[in-house]
Amino acid sequence: MHSATHTSFFHTGSPADPVRLRDGVLLPGITLAYETWGELDAGHTNAILVFHALSGSHHAAGFNPSLPEVGEFWQPELHEGWWNVMIGPKKALDTRKFFVICVNYLGGCYGSSGPSSINPSDSKPWGAAFPSVTAADQAEVACRLLDHLGIEQLNAVVGPSVGGLVGLTFATRYPQRVRNVVSIAAGFKTTVLNRLILFEQILAIENDPHFSGGNYYDGQAPLYGLALARMISHKTFVHLDAIEKRARQDVIQPDDVLAWYRVRDQFQSYMLHQGKKFVRRFDANTYLRIIDMWSRYDATLEGDAESPADLFERSREAGQHWLVFSIDSDFCFYPEEQAELVRHLEDAKVEAMHITVHSAKGHDSFLLEPGLYTPHIAWLLAR
Repeated sequence: MHSATHTSFFHTGSPADPVRLRDGVLLPGITLAYETWGELDAGHTNAILVFHALSGSHHAAGFNPSLPEVGEFWQPELHEGWWNVMIGPKKALDTRKFFVICVNYLGGCYGSSGPSSINPSDSKPWGAAFPSVTAADQAEVACRLLDHLGIEQLNAVVGPSVGGLVGLTFATRYPQRVRNVVSIAAGFKTTVLNRLILFEQILAIENDPHFSGGNYYDGQAPLYGLALARMISHKTFVHLDAIEKRARQDVIQPDDVLAWYRVRDQFQSYMLHQGKKFVRRFDANTYLRIIDMWSRYDATLEGDAESPADLFERSREAGQHWLVFSIDSDFCFYPEEQAELVRHLEDAKVEAMHITVHSAKGHDSFLLEPGLYTPHIAWLLAR
């Protein structure tokens, strides 16, 4: 059992001083859910900010069995921190030395303001009225939280997967606030392939008969659409060899029947199980907001830069050190994407180290194999 943690809530903005999003929408105040581990040192210089992946949460480490503000989404599988293998004493993000922060994205469903939270204008869930959010928005609201905590400069920003995209944007929009950047299995600009895969997921949710344009909170949620979206994405997160191994341990369930089609093998049953499990812990509107953020991600545009060289000149001038990880079996963020990022960093003469880990676990390696990452991260943070 890991040590107990609790969620904190940060409120910022007001009707008189709204939060302006990148697309021009004004929000009359927002809430961000976050957790911290370790102690902030006297000079407030030992903080590390972690950005989570697509369906992750602020609960990155420890044990948190109760989060009443989240309601039924806080399922037992969320009670253990999603990165317990990396955050804690003597781990990659060593809480004996560092003060680690993780925040639930704006638009999220785990305590931050999002489509399922209450719109103060009518005391009903925001639903479809909740605006799109960008990586730049996530970076800006995270800065507000750091200001609240009294942290001017971070020792590091760390981001796996989609979190790596947000971390890149944070580090280049606020270069003087970041000394080190760790990007794990992420990229520089969303590829055409990923945009198409994400669009399939958008269509899956939008075409669920219960989606109701995003205003479904007083009725049936679009469970089949969200389950299908999760199945589409899951096969890019988990290496196919691992899916085959896991699926062979499954037994076809008696309720694995669609309108006329009965599930025929363990692989179909495994994927259906993953979809059904996911819909109990996630909101479809939040899923749409985050994959929209991912789909249109371009680091140059998010940083309001004219070119990659212009963008990373800021990192060079700030003296940042970058550590970029690729996973050789990754079907989600292919190694070529990290190579592109590193090429831009090197062209701008930013100090960057590129590590390719050899894994049979695909994109999910960063969740499962701390030994492949810990020595390199510990080296960077100890410099």
